[in-house]
Amino acid sequence: MKLLITGICGFVGSTIASRWKETYADAEIIGIDNFSRAGSWRNRDHLQKLGIRVLHGDIRNSSDLEIIGAVDCVLDAAANASVLAGIGGGSPSRQLVENNLLGTINLLELCRTHQATFILLSTSRVYSIPPLAALTVISQNGAYSPSPEHWPEGLSENGITETFSTASPVSLYGSTKLASEQLALEYGHAFQFPVWINRCGVMAGAGQFGRANQGIFAFWLHSWKEKRALKYIGFDGHGSQVRDCLHPHDLVELLRQQSETCNDGRSQIVNLSGGIASVKSLRQLSDFCRDRWGENYVSSDNAARPYDLPWVVLDSALAKSNWNWNPTTEVSHILSEIAEFADTQPDWIGLSA
Repeated sequence: MKLLITGICGFVGSTIASRWKETYADAEIIGIDNFSRAGSWRNRDHLQKLGIRVLHGDIRNSSDLEIIGAVDCVLDAAANASVLAGIGGGSPSRQLVENNLLGTINLLELCRTHQATFILLSTSRVYSIPPLAALTVISQNGAYSPSPEHWPEGLSENGITETFSTASPVSLYGSTKLASEQLALEYGHAFQFPVWINRCGVMAGAGQFGRANQGIFAFWLHSWKEKRALKYIGFDGHGSQVRDCLHPHDLVELLRQQSETCNDGRSQIVNLSGGIASVKSLRQLSDFCRDRWGENYVSSDNAARPYDLPWVVLDSALAKSNWNWNPTTEVSHILSEIAEFADTQPDWIGLSA
């Protein structure tokens, strides 16, 4: 099988590619990356040593994909992942749309031409913001959890299910991923190639770049280790807001199954996350950092930011029933892995942000 991974030198793309090649040595993997992320060039040499071909190109340019030729499967791991992109959070709105939507269209055309399987790494940010922002939450042990008396439709005791509303607003970023999902499903139906869509929680692990929008877990730990300024923003400035986390290693076997499976009646859209067992609040991350590296000052700002949410945890029960999938990397291991890496990289935030 010939596999194309986009965004292969990003944290998620490179981690998946490395584990895939190490586990399935006979896999032919080609990657493409435009190296727009600071620090992404660091991953190229390691991937090439594993026998993975890495191309410098941009999926927004269809001509950059033509040189790749026929492939059996495309894993789309390229995206501008900032929920604030397009509204003053870095990338202009047009660049966000071109990165996340136009690139997907070019990849879908590639799959149409070669009848290749298309796998999209999507996001929890496709779920509607107003009902999540309006959740009635309670704080226990420095972390929010939903009050059981006020659950909106699509929320289970284990988190947000695939039936939760995706009605606007979902942010410009979320809307580009949601539009990519819909286009992928339509392309697959119209041109008869397999499509699988995985809505992922927060990815985390060693080597993740030092930007909050690319992974709050790694950003918080590296910033604390380097004694950089940190701030609890919104939600009374207490740091009780919660996210789940998932190590990319836990995706590889599922993605391999999807790469070899035609649409067979299983749901084409599933949530993938560490779930309830993996949740941490910012305050709990601070406790971990304090125990490991000592004190660091964290300021507070009560002002809310656009699209900030108190609690985002995905329910992956559908992935379990459809694919027998369960994450195996515990959150304690993920945090320890990031911390051990941080100990070897004294200026990781400066290098990768």
